[in-house]
Amino acid sequence: MISAHGPPLLFALFAWWFSTGVVLWLDRQPRTSANLRLLAATAIGGAALVGIARSATDTSAMGAYAAFSCALAIWAWHELSFLSGAVAGPRTEPCPAGAVGWLRFRLAAATLIYHEIALAVTGLILLAITWGQPNQTAVWCYGVLFVMRISAKLNLFLGVPNFTDDFLPPHLAYLKSYFRRRAFNALFPVSVLGGLAIAVASATGALAAETGGAAQVGLTLTFALVSLALVEHAFMIAPFRDSVLWRWASAGASNRHLQDPGRMP
Repeated sequence: MISAHGPPLLFALFAWWFSTGVVLWLDRQPRTSANLRLLAATAIGGAALVGIARSATDTSAMGAYAAFSCALAIWAWHELSFLSGAVAGPRTEPCPAGAVGWLRFRLAAATLIYHEIALAVTGLILLAITWGQPNQTAVWCYGVLFVMRISAKLNLFLGVPNFTDDFLPPHLAYLKSYFRRRAFNALFPVSVLGGLAIAVASATGALAAETGGAAQVGLTLTFALVSLALVEHAFMIAPFRDSVLWRWASAGASNRHLQDPGRMP
């Protein structure tokens, strides 16, 4: 069992950690080359879409790894476009002091609605190009990333005891005003239970699937991703920050941001 599921778990862990670090490192480079970096990332994202379409018919373990890697590349492309400020939302102002309830939610949604729409549209594209194909790894993994990221954002909006805002560059600093520190919110346990349900379902499927095939590897990769997402949720209530995991990607960031703090043109 370890020999069959260990490699996908380790691969997912490394790919998640490394790709997140690369995105953070790229975003912290001088703003003068931001457009060029985003253009290169877009080209990689386009190639990843082609890779997902081709791997959808591959029922081997390598097909699952390829689909997972391509889905992660597309996700990283979206994250870079958001952190660069190219695709965020129409509102770029802090939350007004008196905004509460529905008004606060509407204003918060306006800060990143373009990003959310782009993520959702991409998910629909992935569904379309893999529809009816035997290798659904890309859709499973992208779906987990999308659902758990929405959950994380809603929990940050409603309020959690601890959160990391170190990753936000200066031109997105206004987003911090929409976060809330709070001992508890009713969504958090629902998010955890939902994540656990996905983890159990993917683990059960992986254990029942044919060893070495795309389904077994793909479901193991999906299990790894949702488990990592649950760990990220756990950091919201833990008394320490997860930014230490990517300290290497943030080296020298402060000086570069001070030298070139503007939004992407």
